[in-house]
Amino acid sequence: MSPTDPTPTNPTVVVHGVDDLRVEDRPVPVPAAREVLLRVTHGGVCGTDLHYVSEGRIGESRLRAPMVLGHEVVGTVQTAAADGSGPAAGTPVAVHPAGTVDPAAPHPPGRPNLSGAVTYLGSAARFPHVDGAFARYVALPAAMLRPLPAGLDPATAAVAEPAAVAWHAVARAGDIAGRRALVVGCGPIGLLVVAALVRAGAGEVTVSDVHPAAMDRALALGAHRAVPATDADGIAAVGADVVLESSGSPRGFGSAVRGAARGGVLVMVGLQPPGEVPALLAGIVTGELDVRGSFRFVDEITDVLAALADGTLDTTGVVTHEFDVAQALAAFDVARDPAVSGKVLLRF
Repeated sequence: MSPTDPTPTNPTVVVHGVDDLRVEDRPVPVPAAREVLLRVTHGGVCGTDLHYVSEGRIGESRLRAPMVLGHEVVGTVQTAAADGSGPAAGTPVAVHPAGTVDPAAPHPPGRPNLSGAVTYLGSAARFPHVDGAFARYVALPAAMLRPLPAGLDPATAAVAEPAAVAWHAVARAGDIAGRRALVVGCGPIGLLVVAALVRAGAGEVTVSDVHPAAMDRALALGAHRAVPATDADGIAAVGADVVLESSGSPRGFGSAVRGAARGGVLVMVGLQPPGEVPALLAGIVTGELDVRGSFRFVDEITDVLAALADGTLDTTGVVTHEFDVAQALAAFDVARDPAVSGKVLLRF
């Protein structure tokens, strides 16, 4: 530890079960040879974290033991990796939360995010679970770290991971320049999708949500107009060339199909509930919609950090609240309410 932190505490955010979230003081970890000791400064509360707390699962990933949450984190390298890999001590970094992919594991070339063998911080997809990084001190592989560009504020960089998800989703839609886009769902990911669409030169961006405040945040980011989710006719009149479904709800999926132009592209960003969900398949067939999934990202986080630093990716207003880690339970309560919050950050 540094002289300014001689007797460190390590507050850690742990989910033990449904509605059982705790802040525990855990030992400061000892990194392995290829790991750094990272002092986390900020962490973003993700919808995945909220699902683990409120439901004990996200999609097919079910919580079976206590797990440290958090995969959207930035911090400063406290101790560099002993093997010499990775950034030096004192380097501010963002974390790419995906583990190293086994090259022998089957996945499409250049798309390691689709490998069934990849791990992810704060995920219950495997057992034992993969702990996340919502702690003041974490030991992480040096390969996960991406140095922050000079001058980039850590609080701004804290949205890099979800912004990379949005960036990847927009890339999945193809050429955006000059095209009409519809974003269904204006939660944090939807807001960042709007920011990525604006940067990509979309001709018109329409947004839809059930919460007026969420749509107002999207308009402030550069969306051109908003249509309430209850206005089925208004959504159908959008006729978007590209639709990005970011709500992760069957109702949102219905809006996405209705709002797409014939021959349009529909990118599924939000993770739908597990099991079978109702879908407007007739509209997909008769409209010849090209439906594409979008899952996490590859290494777009590097491009995102550069775009955040040079200002071409404007995420102003996406973060609406910050809480000290000691107030993590209150932070999660606020993050659960999309009527009042966008992205909620924890300070460590």
